[in-house]
Amino acid sequence: MYSVKDEIRILGFDDGPFKPRSSQKVLVVGVVHRGGKFFDGIMRTWVTCDGLDATKKINNMVDESKHKEEVQVLMFKGITIAGFNMIDIKELYKKTGKPVIVVMRKKPDIEEFKDAIKNFNNSEKRLDFIRNAGKIYKVKIKKNKSIYYQFIGLEKSEVEKIIKLSSTRSLIPEPLRVAHLIASAMVGGESRGRA
Repeated sequence: MYSVKDEIRILGFDDGPFKPRSSQKVLVVGVVHRGGKFFDGIMRTWVTCDGLDATKKINNMVDESKHKEEVQVLMFKGITIAGFNMIDIKELYKKTGKPVIVVMRKKPDIEEFKDAIKNFNNSEKRLDFIRNAGKIYKVKIKKNKSIYYQFIGLEKSEVEKIIKLSSTRSLIPEPLRVAHLIASAMVGGESRGRA
């Protein structure tokens, strides 16, 4: 266990808009945020829609970043990005040495998710990514509002503290909210939707 400071540097990721079920390259934006307070930096990469290159591309982006040493946690909104391009959080933790937190507005239906990925190549590998993400937990953020999360590399109490202290403007932590706004604006000309 380590002390979670209010300005812990979190690198949050989100993808830009894309055409589903295509082989196009999809923009992924990473935002370095100090807790839920300050925006410190931005980076980007491209991954294949419904591909299997997200883990590798994000690992490379982190490794090549000038922010690598100061970033303490990687954060995602779900384990899929660019459609069904899945992130192996266990592998990403092993390669980067950075703990990973995955947050979700709603509890995913794992069985429905498993059925959906049967239609893709390498469905067994994708199932491994689901297993590697681990158990799904719930944390209350505001009065009657909660979100769900998975993690690797931290204690459960540390994860909940990080999620709460970084969720200053909405239920979704600021690094993810800001990454969403930037990615949607870079692709569509202005920000759209909610993270």
